[in-house]
Amino acid sequence: MVSIRLAYGETGLTVDLDAARTTVIEPVHHEAAPDQTAVLVDALRNPVAGPPLRDRVQKGRTVAISACDGTRPQPRQLMIPAILAELDGIVDLDDVVILVATGTHRGNSPEELRAMFGDEVVDSVRIVNHDARDSSSLRWMGRHGNDVPVWLSREWTDADVRLTTGFVEPHFFAGFSGGPKMVAPGLAALDTVLVLHDAARIGDPRATWGVIEGNPVHDDVRAIAAATGVTFALDVVLNRDKDIVAAFGGDLLPMHAAAVQTARAMAMRAVPDRFDVVVTTNSGFPLDQNLYQAVKGMSAAYQVVRPGGLIVCAAECRDGFPDHGSYREVLASAASPAGLLAEIEARPKTVPDQWQVQIQARILADCRVAVHSSSLSAADLASAHLEFADDVAATVAAAGPAARVCVLPEGPQTIPYVAGG
Repeated sequence: MVSIRLAYGETGLTVDLDAARTTVIEPVHHEAAPDQTAVLVDALRNPVAGPPLRDRVQKGRTVAISACDGTRPQPRQLMIPAILAELDGIVDLDDVVILVATGTHRGNSPEELRAMFGDEVVDSVRIVNHDARDSSSLRWMGRHGNDVPVWLSREWTDADVRLTTGFVEPHFFAGFSGGPKMVAPGLAALDTVLVLHDAARIGDPRATWGVIEGNPVHDDVRAIAAATGVTFALDVVLNRDKDIVAAFGGDLLPMHAAAVQTARAMAMRAVPDRFDVVVTTNSGFPLDQNLYQAVKGMSAAYQVVRPGGLIVCAAECRDGFPDHGSYREVLASAASPAGLLAEIEARPKTVPDQWQVQIQARILADCRVAVHSSSLSAADLASAHLEFADDVAATVAAAGPAARVCVLPEGPQTIPYVAGG
């Protein structure tokens, strides 16, 4: 037997599996930068493209900084202070706003914001949760990309200086995270997000892990960011411990391209063939807070499971489905995955969260998915068309003694693919 530690919640989960038939696939591990703050400062002063941050900002200007919400492990407590220190003497903190790029997610609570940014930042800088549903907080920016109607946060568009901060990893339908996604969908209106995530775009085979050029979602996301303007962008690549391995700064698109190259080399792993069973996670807390997010872990496993095979996903889901948003409602709108897909494809207008259901239903149409969660019951999961895995090892064993097993302990931090197809 082999003991494997799965990323699960904040504590992890250890499972014992048959070593002879189990393949463990992890991202290429890189140690954290010896001085993570120094790496950030270097990215701000020696960007991939364009002048350093300080050279782009004039005194008396207002500054908006876009940052990930609490479902993402961005090291905000390091990145934001590095930016503020670099702007010291040029920008008054009263003229700075940090925008939590929630997209369509809920806003973060005061307690969560302190955990995300640190007390010093919270006590000295105004922080605003973006609200995609509050029309009074949004400004019309025209149509961009493939005819996407774009409304963005007024706090963002009206600032003299606009800075994006994020982290780059493979994304299950946008190709890679970070970069332009910190503008849209991060700071966009619900109606903008619904178009970016419509059934046609999500259903396109190029809307998948690791694909940017020709990906209809990412092509439009890039077009929106380019057309509406970003002054400077700062992204990091993280290791499995969620520490900074490398940082990239500068003009948005060339900066993001450089970060993508590093993230791709770390995360994308080739395998020779598909597996009967794939055990996956959603990379632990904060990424596995709810079932909605855990679809990413299922999608990573789906890349290398055989048709009719089994995916076992370990995700804590302390925040449930969650209760906010429309994910649970859309899941319950049809009796089967095939019914969900038919309903989504026939729907004349995108509804919130249908994109996550569309991807989940597509997976379920091809294979079984069982979820191990300490927060969701078997009945909860059955309502989401999923099986309940009370014990991960026992669920794997039930697939039979000859089943070939793959394990993705870090979930979507590793994106496996079948070599040559």
